[in-house]
Amino acid sequence: MAQDSRIEWTHHTFNPWWGCRKVSPACRHCYAETWAKRLALDLWGGDASRRFFKEDYWKQPLKWNRAAEKAGVRRRVFCASMADVFEGRPELHEWRDKLWPMIEATPHLDWLLLTKRIHNVARMVPWSTWPDNVWLGITAENQRWADRRISILLDVPARVRFVSAEPLLGPLTLDKLLSNSQSRLHWLIAGGESGHHARPTHPEWVRRLRDECQARKIAFHFKQWGHWAPTMPKGLATRHQITLDDDTAGSSLLYGLGKNAAGRILDGRTWDQFPA
Repeated sequence: MAQDSRIEWTHHTFNPWWGCRKVSPACRHCYAETWAKRLALDLWGGDASRRFFKEDYWKQPLKWNRAAEKAGVRRRVFCASMADVFEGRPELHEWRDKLWPMIEATPHLDWLLLTKRIHNVARMVPWSTWPDNVWLGITAENQRWADRRISILLDVPARVRFVSAEPLLGPLTLDKLLSNSQSRLHWLIAGGESGHHARPTHPEWVRRLRDECQARKIAFHFKQWGHWAPTMPKGLATRHQITLDDDTAGSSLLYGLGKNAAGRILDGRTWDQFPA
């Protein structure tokens, strides 16, 4: 999981280590844990070990940076898809200390640091002035976790601040969180959960976030419906369908199609916006 990432909103992924501990409902069906278990690696939980990598692996971002400079383009690097950079474990300090200079040494790469531990960020980064190539994001799967995390995120002087509402597990509004803030949110990613045990996302939850982003000039990226889609593509059939009720959005009939068939079309188009 490195160059040419399959994640729709990044070019590369880089993991300073593998492994994590679950901290909120979004973690329940963690794809990274599932991937590690397929490789017979026990890396999840407070007592589990973490997997680290040798020097050859750490040279990859330097190669990506040289290629981006030569091509005259910028490349996005998601760090970390198989961990949380801001997990508070003593043995991770030296690997974070190795990561920060790597970020500074690769100015043609934009590093996307996505965390569920935003409260740890200020004491773990070495920067008083953040590098221009760092984008800092938090996961907000519903209103409860958005309320806890976004206000802390907005206080961090990263050049780009973003929210990943994936998997979106409940209604979420940004209005109250941003109404009195002088700091801007620059980007929002929304998406449903995939996999056999996926929890459904109401299409109105996604539409509301899109509309709020458009009103506030926040870049909006819709990654996927996940397993459950609100429409049935022509030529396909499903044996699974559910009705998802929401107090404010009403009922929505959803079809269990799987990630690929469900796709990522929202109201007739794809939404692939990125912060300027």
